[in-house]
Formats: sequence, C-alpha cells, structure tokens
Amino acid sequence: MSEAEDRELDALQAALAAEHAAVYGYGVVGGRVGEERRGEARTAYDAHRARRDALARDVSDLGAKPVAAAAGYALPFEVPDSASAVRLAAELEDRVAGVYSDLVRAADGDRRAAAAGALREAAVRAVRWRGGSVAFPGLAERAGASAGQGPASGTSASATPTA
Repeated sequence: MSEAEDRELDALQAALAAEHAAVYGYGVVGGRVGEERRGEARTAYDAHRARRDALARDVSDLGAKPVAAAAGYALPFEVPDSASAVRLAAELEDRVAGVYSDLVRAADGDRRAAAAGALREAAVRAVRWRGGSVAFPGLAERAGASAGQGPASGTSASATPTA
C-alpha cells in the first residue's frame, strides 16, 4: 500500500471506531432521554449503525480487517437524566464529525464525498441536539487535540470517538 492508501485506511478505521462508540453512546442516550426526543435518538442510532456497517465494508474492500467494537466504553460524563443524555448526544455528534473531517482529508472520490456527507449529517444532528451550532464542525476537536488534550482519532475506549 502507498502512504496515501495507508492514511486513508487509518482514517477509515478511526471513523469505524468512532461509529462503534457512537452506537454504544446512543444506547445510553436512548435509555435516558425524555420520551419527546426518543424518536430522534433512535433515528441517530440507526444512522450510526448504517455508517458503521458501510465503513466496515469499505475497510474489508481495502483488504484489511475492520476494527472491532469494544465490549464497553467510558462515557465523558455521568448521564443520569434526560438533560445529560441530550448533552451526550451532542458530544457524540461533535466527536464523530471530527473523525470524519480526518477521513475527508485522507480520502478522495466517492469515499471523500461520503465522508463529507457523514460529517454534515453529524453536524446537523449536533445542532439539533444542542440547539445551536459551531463555526466549523469537526475542527474544534482538532484545536483541542493540537493543544495537548488528546487525539480525536476514535481509537480510545471511550463512548465517544475521543478520550
């Protein structure tokens, strides 16, 4: 594999790991969020499962073994009620957007377009959960990573794509 193909595969695996974590996180969100937002949580859960499955196929198509989901993930904060579940959902989406920004940078063609679409969808869901937006979805996480706050690669064992 070339260096560019290795970067793309690494970004695909990171996005897959992030989707595994998001699916887990939405299991928590769905169990804690209020009835009025449960449908929204279910829709997001289904979207992340579909993205996860597509990414696993992409990794396999490149001849690699898709990264497996962890048995469990550490949440970034306690989620005892509906308000914290909504905060977790927004956090999940922000972090997934950050990982997809890496895939947009590493990929080209149809895979880049799909990654850009996934980034956009995550950013829109984050806005819906939060009730407000950020200027450049997926880039705020990069600023934190470069400031020594940890990678946003999705390879850690947290319920969100970053530790």
